Amino acid sequence: MAGGGAVRALPALLLLLLAAGALGKPTARQERARPGAAQHEDRPGFQYDHEAFLGKEEARSFDQLSPEESRERLGKIVDRIDDNKDGYITTEELKNWIKRVQKRYIYENVAKVWKDYDLNKDDKIAWEEYKQATYGYYLENPEEFQDATDQHSFKKMLPRDERRFKTADLDGDLAATREEFTAFLHPEEFEHMKNIVVLETLEDIDKNEDGFVDQDEYIADMFANEEGGPEPDWVITEREQFSDFRDLNKDGKMDKDEIQHWILPQDYDHALAEARHLVYESDVDKDQKLTKEEVLDNWNMFVGSQATNYGEDLTRNHDEL
Repeated sequence: MAGGGAVRALPALLLLLLAAGALGKPTARQERARPGAAQHEDRPGFQYDHEAFLGKEEARSFDQLSPEESRERLGKIVDRIDDNKDGYITTEELKNWIKRVQKRYIYENVAKVWKDYDLNKDDKIAWEEYKQATYGYYLENPEEFQDATDQHSFKKMLPRDERRFKTADLDGDLAATREEFTAFLHPEEFEHMKNIVVLETLEDIDKNEDGFVDQDEYIADMFANEEGGPEPDWVITEREQFSDFRDLNKDGKMDKDEIQHWILPQDYDHALAEARHLVYESDVDKDQKLTKEEVLDNWNMFVGSQATNYGEDLTRNHDEL
């Protein structure tokens, strides 16, 4: 699945937490993958490709480079991707690289926050340590959170975090090792956490709390028709997707098994799909593999920065005038 482990912000709540010097924030809805061709159609430019190929942090660093620097660094990356050093990048080599990048991002993310939670420096993070770092200020100063929305958010998120923590804590000692804490922060990457990902997704979308996701709840999660006008074409297409591909037993709603099939499909490999996409778009001679030249010729798809794209747009517009 794409992207993983990001948390949904709770704006008013987080402002209070930051003002209080809180170290963490409650975990919330995981970014849900939407498998299929739409992966590349619903994102501006090549941002999805950049993050998949480089990782989110590295993609941001490439945004600061000149075209010359960007191409030079891309050339070095190509050499690293070519595992057998035959001068070609195959789909399999590119898939393996994308998976390594994703794992690196996840473990670097955990390393960044580890010291904020491992308060007694025993190289484990106990549930009590995490709870104190994330919710301590609220628990000690509940009178500052009188807003009903903030109260509801805290009361909902604390038991939800505890449930997720205990699922990640495989040995049941209420103290997470680095691997267990990684599963807690990035449950979509771990087989034993999949039920939690499905359950949290259901809880987020199921507004009438009947234990299912109906079509209107499915649409409301991605589109709020605040103006009350006609729905855009893409929303109409999503309704058809729900009827044709999400609601497998055709009872008008998604149960947990259908939600899992949607967000964690067993037959869909996101890294492989992205590798095939990059090869298809860059393989000029259609031999199903890429030379370094083919990658560098299409460098904008792999690593091109937003600043560079903007500069190119200015040049193109000037030429057209």
